[in-house]
Amino acid sequence: MNYDTETCYQAILTRDSRFDGMFYVGVGTTGIYCRTVCPSRKPLPSSCTYYPSAAAAEKAGYRPCLRCRPELAPGNARIDAVSRLAALAVDRIEAGALTEISVTALAERLGVSDRHLRRMVASEYGVTPIELAQTHRLLLAKRLLTDTDLPIIEVANASGFSSLRRFNALFASRYRLNPTDLRRSRKTALPDTLVCELAYRPPLDWHAIIDFLVGRTSCGIEAIEGSSYLRTVAVGKRQGWIAVSPVPDRNTLRVELSASLAPVLVPVLTRIRRLFDLNAEPVLIASRLGAIAEARPGLRVPGAFSGFEMAVRAILGQQITVKAASTLASRFANAFGEPIITPYPQLVRLTPTAERVAQSNVDQIAALGIYGSRSNAILTLARAVADGDITLEPGANVEEQMIRLKQLPGIGEWTAQYVAMRALGWPDAFPHTDYGILKAMNEKNLKRALERAAEWQPWRAYAAMHLWKSLETLETT
Repeated sequence: MNYDTETCYQAILTRDSRFDGMFYVGVGTTGIYCRTVCPSRKPLPSSCTYYPSAAAAEKAGYRPCLRCRPELAPGNARIDAVSRLAALAVDRIEAGALTEISVTALAERLGVSDRHLRRMVASEYGVTPIELAQTHRLLLAKRLLTDTDLPIIEVANASGFSSLRRFNALFASRYRLNPTDLRRSRKTALPDTLVCELAYRPPLDWHAIIDFLVGRTSCGIEAIEGSSYLRTVAVGKRQGWIAVSPVPDRNTLRVELSASLAPVLVPVLTRIRRLFDLNAEPVLIASRLGAIAEARPGLRVPGAFSGFEMAVRAILGQQITVKAASTLASRFANAFGEPIITPYPQLVRLTPTAERVAQSNVDQIAALGIYGSRSNAILTLARAVADGDITLEPGANVEEQMIRLKQLPGIGEWTAQYVAMRALGWPDAFPHTDYGILKAMNEKNLKRALERAAEWQPWRAYAAMHLWKSLETLETT
C-alpha cells in the first residue's frame, strides 16, 4: 500500500470513493474493518489501522462492517510489473482458481515460481494466496446470505466451500456470526433469479460502454435493452443468462442472473467485472493520459465475457465496417452456438465454443459469407484454443500469447493488439495500425504514432478508446 496515514484518514473522513477498495481501515475500538465510503461515524485517527486488502484486515483479527460491506468494494488495478502480476493472481483467485488447482499450479500458469507468487501476493496484499482465497470465499458467502434467498448449502457451494460444516465453522469463527443471522428471508425452493451489485470507482461512462457494445453484439447471444446489457452465459456445464444495468445515484451495477448460474456465480461475476472494466482506477488513468481524457475521464476499455468470442469478432472485423462484422458474427453464432431458452426473446443462442468450431472445416465457415483468409484464421484459432496452445483470458502471458496469435494465418499486429486489449485485459495494448486511431492522431507514419503514444504508457488501451471516441464526436459536430 503506497498511501500515508494522513491520506488514508482524509479519504475515510470525506468518504472518498476514489480509494474504495484500495485499502481498508481497521477500527481498534470496534474490532471492525471498513471501506473508505462507510457511512458510519468516523473513528479517531488513533483508532485506525490501514490494510492493503480485506484479507489482511481479517488476518489481523477484524471482522467486516455490516454497513459498508467490504465484499462489495471494487477490485485493485495497480499497473506496475509486480503489482500487475499480483493483481492477475488475485483475479484468478477471486474467480475460484484455488478451489480447483493448487498455488503451485496457479504459479505455473502465470509463468512464475511458487515462491515468487507467494512473495508478490504477500507484498501487495499482506497475506498468503490461501488466506486471500479464504477471505474472498467468506465475503462472497456473506454477500449471498445478505442479498439472495439461496439455501445455505447452495451459498457454501457457490462460494467454493466443499464442506458445509467447514463453512459454518469458519464463518462463525471469523465473523462471530451464524450464517443464518444474515438472512433476510428463507425459502425452501431455489428462486428463479439472483441479484447482486458490483461496485466501481467513479466516474464510469456507462453510456460510452453501451455505445461501444451495441454495435458489436452478436444477435441471439447479446442484446442492449434501454440502458441494460443482456447476454447468454455458459460456464462449464452451467447455462443461463445475465442482465446488467447501472444503479441510479450509486457507484454500482445491478446484476440479475438466472438461478441456474448459482454454482458458477464466482466466475460469472469475475467475467462481468472484466467486461465492464470495473477494477479500473479512472482518476489515475485520466491523470496520466492528460488532455486526451479531459472530455471523458470515465471512459473504460470494454473487456470480453468470452475471450474466444471476442477474438473471432476481431478477425471478422478485419478491414470491414463494424456493422458488417456484426452481421457476420450473428451468422456465426447462429451456425455454431447451441440453442438456449431464456425469458428474453433476443437471447436464444450460447456463444460458440472453440471446441465446437474446431470440429468444423473452412468450407462450413466460408458458407456463412466469411471468405478468404478469415475463415481459415477462425478455424486455426479455434483449434489452437481448444488444444490449449493459446489462452485468451487475463492472467496469461500477454507477450507470449501475442506472439502465438501472430504466428497463426490471417492474424496480424492489429488483431493481436485488439485481442490483448480486450480479451487479455492488457491496459497498455495499442493497435497503432488502426485507421481510426491514425486518423484521430492526424498521423500517417506508424513509427511516429508509436513514439507519440509512449507518453500514454502504461494506459495506451485507454488512449485508444479516447481516440476512437473523439472520431465520433467529430462526426456529430
